[in-house]
Amino acid sequence: MVIDATLRAPGARLVAALERKGDAHVGRDAGELAGAPCGVRVGEDIAAALRECDVLIDFTRPEGTLAHLAACAGAGVRLVIGTTGFTDTERGRIAAAASRIAVAMAPNFSVGVNVLLRLVETAARTLGAGYDVEIVEAHHRHKVDAPSGTALRMGEVAARALGRDLRACAIYGREGVTGERDDATIGFATVRGGDLVGEHTMLFIGAGERLELTHRASSRANFATGALRAARFILERESGLYDMADVLGLKD
Repeated sequence: MVIDATLRAPGARLVAALERKGDAHVGRDAGELAGAPCGVRVGEDIAAALRECDVLIDFTRPEGTLAHLAACAGAGVRLVIGTTGFTDTERGRIAAAASRIAVAMAPNFSVGVNVLLRLVETAARTLGAGYDVEIVEAHHRHKVDAPSGTALRMGEVAARALGRDLRACAIYGREGVTGERDDATIGFATVRGGDLVGEHTMLFIGAGERLELTHRASSRANFATGALRAARFILERESGLYDMADVLGLKD
């Protein structure tokens, strides 16, 4: 999807595509993955790829992203990170590298999801402590981390608006006799199955009413176009760590 979006985007040019060493796609035309050859071969040499590009878009795994981060920082190449599942220590490494290069990092590059996050913040601040907060997310059966990075960001946004620390109030599973719900908790429920692209629902449940904020993705194309939008944004910046709220101008 990122390849396809890049090939279609005015003013953008695909100059390299990377895979793990030894992967079956190495050496093939990257455009074949998007339905049409484009003349760019899939490679495995990050240094060679960075010599040709202004921005690297990375949707991999934490270990791959961190290796690419170090290479980008050394080469002065900007980086868009769509990978999730980082530890606090790894996030610190990303923040440190952002003092040298511009980095756009988000758990979800969908424009709709990032508008949803703004709505979550407004709802949490307005409704306050009188409503129980629950988050339900659903993804395809191959997703390896849970809850999703987007669900965690939703929890972080709601917790901050409510004056809470998500690390202290999150509940990631319930089983057996759990006792009465603690008013200060934020609950997460995870669904995995089939080819679900991604669904996220934030519930604010009060006495006599319930507010649900939901985003459903039917295609991964929106993530790719959002990532390109982020790439254009950081292309105009020398350094700093940015998110999609920065890219979309959603911050006050």
